[in-house]
Amino acid sequence: MIKKFRYLIEFILLKILFFLFLALPLGIASKISGKIFRFLGSIFYVNKIAIKNCKIVLPNLNSNKIKLILHQSWENLGSNIIELSRLSEIINEQNKIKIEGLENIKEVLDQKKQAIFFGIHQSNWEICVPLITKLGVNVGAIYRHVNNYYIEKLVYNFRISSLTSQKSFYTPKGAKSAKDIITGLKKEKSIFLLIDQKDSAGEEVKFFGKNVKTQLGFLKIARKHKLPMIGMENKRLNNGSFLIKFKNPIYHNDINISDKKKMHEIHLIIEKWILENPSQWFWQHKRFN
Repeated sequence: MIKKFRYLIEFILLKILFFLFLALPLGIASKISGKIFRFLGSIFYVNKIAIKNCKIVLPNLNSNKIKLILHQSWENLGSNIIELSRLSEIINEQNKIKIEGLENIKEVLDQKKQAIFFGIHQSNWEICVPLITKLGVNVGAIYRHVNNYYIEKLVYNFRISSLTSQKSFYTPKGAKSAKDIITGLKKEKSIFLLIDQKDSAGEEVKFFGKNVKTQLGFLKIARKHKLPMIGMENKRLNNGSFLIKFKNPIYHNDINISDKKKMHEIHLIIEKWILENPSQWFWQHKRFN
């Protein structure tokens, strides 16, 4: 009962926040929310987790540089929260999202071939799925659900309303997502997932030199169905727009390469994304725990 009451209060406060910011232009609302989180972030407990993660990944940086990176990371997160409530607006605004690497998904677009798209929690990761659907690709997206079921439903509705295809869908990570993804594959849908967070049920794979629990299920799907895996590098630009880069397709057809070895290769790719743009990564997750 106490938990339900707390969830309800959190939901009401979030709804009030979204309502207040709705009156502002998107760019201004995003900046203000970002500055609020930049200011408040250091007082949250998870900031200690972020500091620890940052020291693992960037061991040569002094405390002041780490502090700056985390301030910017909190700011990015604050912007994301407000932008989530206006995801459709972002997707439909002309020139809001710049795209590079369309030649790498030419077969997916022109021949309606399936693929596994992957990204990380960097910049605004919520724009990836609606962008894919806007390009004409039907996709099933796996996400980690929010514990607060009131907020979970709210977030889900924001996501669904941003999709331009009713054939695309979101599915929460777990037994349901496994079933939904298999069904989606049979209906010739592609897959999207974020691959940089810990999976307690996964296998240990090196990530920034540390063995971490990592999901490998999508690699098994890629091998079985001979699907290309296409990375989506995501950057927030200074003018308030975003840049999505579709990377070269990766295949997992060599029987001499294990899932763990292939995953380590992919980890090396996303490590570069993080190192090139550390201030926009989500450091606050217990990735190395």
